[in-house]
Amino acid sequence: MSKEHFAREALAQIPKILTLQDRNAHSPTYGCFDRNFWHYKIIDFPSGMAQEFVWPLALAVRTDCPGNPYFGSEVVKEWAAAGILFAARAAHPDGSCDDYFPYEKAGGAAAFSLLACMEAYRLLDLHDEEMLAFFRKRANWLAHHNESGRLTNHQALIVVCLDRASELLRTDDWKNARDGRLARVLEWQNPEGWFQEYEGCDPGYHTLTVSLLAQIHHHTPSDAVEAALRKAIVFVARFVHPDGSFGGEYTSRNTYNFFPHGFEIAGRWMPEALTINDRFLAGLASGKAPCYADDHILGHHTWSYLLAYRQFVDERPPASDRPQGRTHFPNARLLIDRRADTELFLALNKGGVFKFFRGEKLVASDTQFSIKTAGKRSRTAVAHLIDDYDVSLGQDEIVIRGRLGWA
Repeated sequence: MSKEHFAREALAQIPKILTLQDRNAHSPTYGCFDRNFWHYKIIDFPSGMAQEFVWPLALAVRTDCPGNPYFGSEVVKEWAAAGILFAARAAHPDGSCDDYFPYEKAGGAAAFSLLACMEAYRLLDLHDEEMLAFFRKRANWLAHHNESGRLTNHQALIVVCLDRASELLRTDDWKNARDGRLARVLEWQNPEGWFQEYEGCDPGYHTLTVSLLAQIHHHTPSDAVEAALRKAIVFVARFVHPDGSFGGEYTSRNTYNFFPHGFEIAGRWMPEALTINDRFLAGLASGKAPCYADDHILGHHTWSYLLAYRQFVDERPPASDRPQGRTHFPNARLLIDRRADTELFLALNKGGVFKFFRGEKLVASDTQFSIKTAGKRSRTAVAHLIDDYDVSLGQDEIVIRGRLGWA
């Protein structure tokens, strides 16, 4: 399977990323990627997450691949550097940043954008004391920040940030914090192999946690991390759909996310990981690429796709048949049933939300019914909220009973 599909999909996003940035060097918001702030002025603070886009730009400048008009571009390098400086100058005094709300001090936005800024700094061979001071302040804030809820991908992201910052700034100030975060990531892995994302299992964000752990293991080899990765990869291998698509509403966060770069890293010592990417690449080749064109998170997948292209393993394992039969994950409350030429992906914890395939074609994608009340105050009750449902699993019939919830 051709790695060019990763590069093609990623490079197609660069024009939009550039459109989102204030590229006027005389503007007070030069380098800002939040167009709602600097152009439309419909919010009065910039989203810190938006500065993550410096990494896709840096990768585009440094990745020599067919059809890449940005390779070696000095002006795109300048725009990426401007984005790092804007991140530094727009941060709160303690190094944190906001995402959707003023004074939110969002851990995810701070971590995604810090990692992006540091990787862009390294890729572009920049030398700037203001940027380095910002990296130190942001890393220190992340080392001591705790967010509500269980988002394992954020914890893994912070570990990678602290690894990179420690290396770049030549310090071990955050070693204890880093080790504690990593221990938390491993603790939050379910025995079935998946990592907690809010109320349960989300295979999409699971691929991000896998990719980050693969980076961590590559940087600092660990038997414990390798063992966690092996379980995580075996788990996620079952969730690539027969048409090469991935994820959907049957997962805890309803995402179609897929972060491929970690499977290339892990594939050097676990070839089964490469098969996952090959199946996803087949989907890209046939036009099944998910749309990630959200102004806030567009960058996540763009840098991951370009990293997968750059780290692509040429020696691939032969294609294998998809396993037949039923696989039930009672802790994740997910069920996969493959028989003959049909495949069912079912959420037992969301009232029976499912995707059903025949051959390589999606036949049905159902989020169950909803009811709208009549009267002066209209309300909507839905059947797809995460809850403890009464489930009866038969060989040819699955019955799920529960209560509706107000949307």
